[in-house]
Amino acid sequence: MSTPEPPPNLSARLNTLAQRLGLSGRGTRLLRERAAALRLPFQPLPAIQSSIWWQAGPPLQRLVKLPRSALSGPVQDDKADAHALLVGVVAQERQQLDNFDLRLIDGLDHAGATDHHISLEQFCATPACRNVRIISYKDFVKTISQALPRYLAGERIHLRAASWLGQRWFWAGERQIEALAGAIVYARRRGLEISLPADITRYRLSASGLDALQARYHVLAMPVQAWSAPDFMSLLLDNGLPYARLSLLHTPGAPEILLLPRQNAEAMALGEGLSRAGAADVVAYLRGLMQTTDS
Repeated sequence: MSTPEPPPNLSARLNTLAQRLGLSGRGTRLLRERAAALRLPFQPLPAIQSSIWWQAGPPLQRLVKLPRSALSGPVQDDKADAHALLVGVVAQERQQLDNFDLRLIDGLDHAGATDHHISLEQFCATPACRNVRIISYKDFVKTISQALPRYLAGERIHLRAASWLGQRWFWAGERQIEALAGAIVYARRRGLEISLPADITRYRLSASGLDALQARYHVLAMPVQAWSAPDFMSLLLDNGLPYARLSLLHTPGAPEILLLPRQNAEAMALGEGLSRAGAADVVAYLRGLMQTTDS
């Protein structure tokens, strides 16, 4: 004699009843409408400006080795799923060259830079470079050796490049950047051929990685004020929605990224409503960066 199946629990029965009566769909519509009516200081994500500074662009390269702890959210599995997709958005490639023309370098890695320069020539005209004086080849060797102490020995240099930053090669060193900039500008003006072996790290946005992320999540840029706004937080928390949250930009007032899984009806409705309210679509923004660099 077989054991009878236990009756469904109350929650499951109520969910079934709600679906039969159309209450579930009505609830998601209400959630979508409430989200669309939110008045938050949404702003479009900024266009990338041409700059010699590596840190001036969005730090998308961090996604390659994004720690799991960078994501916050109520459910570990949701954060793990989002993390697995985010690390596929940017691809990293390493290349070794026997000869790299140093005159092609037009970017520097300097964490403390706050000024805006579009070329090394412009940077070299500032007071920061007033002490760099190169008149002869001997001066040139002395100056470049301040930044690259083993220049004459032909030691490898380290460079970075990112597709979203255009056709720029960024020197990965941080010491004596004024000396390196001055030496490169001098070599350009004099037509002086200078080359060294180079280790290059390239970063590029992955179309397949963006496709996978967009298929699974709404990825929206939320203003920092949202996380203290009762109307928004009640929609997110009172409904027990799955989500993950990422702070990728560390500048003051920068938006945070909210990831809402599309397979959850309520999270899907919230994402659609926030989009209508003005939240920027992060995946669309990244696709725009791909189109800009490919054109």
